Amino acid sequence: ANVPTARTVVAYSTDEAAAALREFGAPHVVKADGLAAGKGVVVTDDLDAALTHASSCLEVSDRVVIEDYLDGPEVSLFVLCDGTTTVPLAPAQDFKRIGDGDTGPNTGGMGAYSPLPWLPAGTVDEIIDTVAQPVVDEMARRGTPFTGLLYCGLALTSKGLRVIEFNVRFGDPE
Repeated sequence: ANVPTARTVVAYSTDEAAAALREFGAPHVVKADGLAAGKGVVVTDDLDAALTHASSCLEVSDRVVIEDYLDGPEVSLFVLCDGTTTVPLAPAQDFKRIGDGDTGPNTGGMGAYSPLPWLPAGTVDEIIDTVAQPVVDEMARRGTPFTGLLYCGLALTSKGLRVIEFNVRFGDPE
């Protein structure tokens, strides 16, 4: 659907993962490919730690995902969808890393708040126009219209809005 997201390499070996990590540079983002209960991502400046996580992912799957680091704050937007139309709820921000100052490992969600007084005006409209509506339109075009709640996990990066993830349910703790 041409939504903006991080540049990604799918690696099938530790050598491919190492090459991608070196190309992208730190901070390194290494993701398990599959369900990981919110704990499949490691973000680190330490190349050895990134390679260790990539290797552990490859022990249980035939691939691991290496991505560009997305700087900037995260925003969650829940969107009600009827297969054609998208209606946003209020945006929220959650905190995923344990420890003050976002230190420590990813926990899958430590809390959330809304409204977001710091969010630039027009951001929700931009998310609908560049992310949610194109996804719903593409699903309909493919003959599989989506009806339900679309969770858009986003980063407001220095290069613009980027999608981190989608879910089709209320997440934790939202």
